[in-house]
Amino acid sequence: MTHHPRRRRGLGHAIGGAGIAATLALTGCSQGVSPQSPGRVAAELPGSHVHGISRDPGSGKVNLATHTGLFVLQSDGSWQRVGPEVDLMGFAIVGPGTFYASGHPGAGVDLPQPVGLIKSTDAGRTWSILSRGGESDFHALTASSTGVMGFDGALRTTSDGKAWSLGGLNVLPSTLAAAPDGSRVLATTEQGVLSSTDDGRTWVRLVSAPTLDMAAWADSKTVVGVTNEGRVAVSADAGRTWRSDLATLSMRGQALSASRDKAGVLEILVVGDRGVLQSRDNGATLTDLRS
Repeated sequence: MTHHPRRRRGLGHAIGGAGIAATLALTGCSQGVSPQSPGRVAAELPGSHVHGISRDPGSGKVNLATHTGLFVLQSDGSWQRVGPEVDLMGFAIVGPGTFYASGHPGAGVDLPQPVGLIKSTDAGRTWSILSRGGESDFHALTASSTGVMGFDGALRTTSDGKAWSLGGLNVLPSTLAAAPDGSRVLATTEQGVLSSTDDGRTWVRLVSAPTLDMAAWADSKTVVGVTNEGRVAVSADAGRTWRSDLATLSMRGQALSASRDKAGVLEILVVGDRGVLQSRDNGATLTDLRS
């Protein structure tokens, strides 16, 4: 993994829109950073690099973490950027309006390179640095009720966003996916799907799983994946058994999320090269999200 020049900032340094006050910091604080003027993007995807997708359980809106920042799907089918321009390499939504991310600042954004672990409690409009600013770029990032796990060349875990421990994963994961209660974490790798039930300290191969490029949890039992052949796979028993004779992508997948709505319906969102696909029939079919 590429290492970038380090530029340390005070813990708690706030970033976001103009007029947002800086948060309190342990080692100091500074004025909030104003993002570039957000604009609507009418293209099918806002840019060619999408690193994460998730539906905010607070607003119900779909969010895309991209090379040029966070974009939210509008009612007219366009994508509108919110917050500063940050290359969001890692992204996770953990509650209504509460997001974690990692990556690199855009041009003119006064943030460390890389940004470390950042957090937003206002749906991405503003962000605060929690830790590892200038040190970590988590290309794989996941979060649960027990904490955050990220891979920046090494596996790191934290329960409070500040103090980190090293995990025992020694291979590069394409994605990390934690069950909402933190009981199990899956890593999709070239060696297959690996599973940990002790917060990343030890890992075993999940032999029942198909070869997955991506994985995401909808609840403590339901796991969704996309195989290396582009086929949707679903497990209803926390990865013990899988059904993988489901819908097939006609395009390369970039990002994946899974959730259940208030009625308990499973929603799968997959980012392909030309747009976002959605399934609400347990992965049997995929349709354009905006159709």
